[in-house]
Amino acid sequence: MKPRAVRSRIRHQELNPVFHWQNKEEDDKVLSKARIKQALKSGVLNLAGQGLATVPEKVWNLSDSEDCDKDAAAAAVRYDLDRTNEEDSWWNQKSLTTLDLSSNTLTSISENVKNLGDLTVLNLQDNALTALPEGIGCLTKLTKLSLGRNKLSELPESFFNLRELKSLNLSHNDFAEIHANVSDLIMLEVLDISFNSLNSLPGGIGFLVRLQQLTLNNNRLTELPNDIVNLRNLHKLDLAKNDLKLLPPVMGELRKLECLYVQHNDVGELPDFTGCDALKELHISNNFIKSIPADFCENLPQLKILDLRDNKIEKLPDEISMLASLTRLDLSNNSISSLPSCLSTLAHLVSLQVDGNPIRSIRRDIIQCGTQRILKTLKDRDGPGKSSEKVRVPFEESTFPDVYQMKKGRSMIVSNKNLIDIPEQVFLDAMEASVYNIDISKNKLMEVPAGLTHLASIMTELNVSFNALKTIPMFFSQFERISYLNVSNNQLTDLPEVVGLLVTLRELNVANNQLKQIPPCVYELKGLEILLARGNKIEELDASEHGLGALPRLATLDVANNNIKQVPPILGMLKNITTLEIIGNAFRQPRHQILEKGTESIMAYLRDRIPQ
Repeated sequence: MKPRAVRSRIRHQELNPVFHWQNKEEDDKVLSKARIKQALKSGVLNLAGQGLATVPEKVWNLSDSEDCDKDAAAAAVRYDLDRTNEEDSWWNQKSLTTLDLSSNTLTSISENVKNLGDLTVLNLQDNALTALPEGIGCLTKLTKLSLGRNKLSELPESFFNLRELKSLNLSHNDFAEIHANVSDLIMLEVLDISFNSLNSLPGGIGFLVRLQQLTLNNNRLTELPNDIVNLRNLHKLDLAKNDLKLLPPVMGELRKLECLYVQHNDVGELPDFTGCDALKELHISNNFIKSIPADFCENLPQLKILDLRDNKIEKLPDEISMLASLTRLDLSNNSISSLPSCLSTLAHLVSLQVDGNPIRSIRRDIIQCGTQRILKTLKDRDGPGKSSEKVRVPFEESTFPDVYQMKKGRSMIVSNKNLIDIPEQVFLDAMEASVYNIDISKNKLMEVPAGLTHLASIMTELNVSFNALKTIPMFFSQFERISYLNVSNNQLTDLPEVVGLLVTLRELNVANNQLKQIPPCVYELKGLEILLARGNKIEELDASEHGLGALPRLATLDVANNNIKQVPPILGMLKNITTLEIIGNAFRQPRHQILEKGTESIMAYLRDRIPQ
């Protein structure tokens, strides 16, 4: 027989279990008058981790928004709260702007969510949602939406009306595909679709040009859409733990990419990273990479972390010493038999992992002593002044690259050679190598070489900056695939009308020329996302629907250091612009204090000055 006190505790536990499903009455009690009062005062309601099985109906009436329809009864409900002071009066109440319903047991959300039209932040993470209501499309002011750790497999059609979203978390759900309309969410900066069952990505994802962080790890992706390289503002891309066999061959177009995660895939070779000058971390362990190309080492000046463990690498090229910023290099569990002495020249290298390789050139006990001992051994073995003798300096032996060199990187780089002309044969060789990236900058060219016409159908990037060009030739109209054009630092006074025919152009750099206006042909480039025109003699900005307003995708506008005397307030209505540089001009307004606060403040200031 158990003591009476023990029997009492057992009965108490049976009547009051630690966890139980709440009923509607218990859910409603969670939204106490004190919570309502605080929410109406602050605009923030936090009901996270309250064990809610349903959302209290009163939550849907905590808004004065007129953006969505509400029935008369709901619109009238603002609660009689025993107001004892002026602070609690109805005229001091705020609409709900932040709602946190995370970490509950919700299986559905009411259509009445549409009443909360002033919401900017909604957190529904860590519930049991299987679907979203169509009414969620009425929350057009949302900038942050967290739907991670639910059971969602599709999004309602109205969802893609949320065009102010900057951050969207769909991780840990059951998505097998993402609708192509995701391309309508053009303000997105952070998108997380990790831990789902995606087999592919919609082609339109390339329109999300403001994306800075894209997380796709732990899915079933076998390939990436070609237009993923159009995400020119991407800083972080996570593709770990998928089924990828290839990465896009033109990774260099992701010019702002800083961190790339591709570990645990089936990638067989490193792509061309030419142009990824900002890349700092590359994690590509647990793949099937057999070699490190010399060009790879030559084109990543900022790379600090290189993780190549658990691959099939047999040899390191001497060019690895050109990764001058490298601090961590992991080569564990490969098939490397010797280490090049030039590794000792990497001044910032503090972590070198080579365990699990059949290295015979260095004793095992030295390897076990760690990085500094390995590097010292390599340095002592090489002797003074010899460690860099084998490093290849590109194109020193010949002024022009051969077909083989161009094929390796699909690029023709003839930069900084003091050339006044380039032979046609060089462009014919480039055509044979299927080159798409042409860099003939930093020469003394007075005319654009006509040989470029041989590459008109395949070229996507052209850099003729830092030359002595005074005109752009008419044959530019033949460049049917070009997406990046850099004619900066020349002597151009205008651009011809044919430039307006380059419908695929996404980035145009005309900085540091002698332009007195933004050439009218630029306003024909409907797909233009980046326009760099600083350092000219531009006197006026046309922000009307026939000027900059005609560029629906323009996100970056740089007109700093010109002669602009007035910034038109209507410029503030171009909501797609996320980066605006206008400092160094002749205008008095906006003042320097506003300019220092950045693009958002400048645009808000301009909108406030538009006559009502």
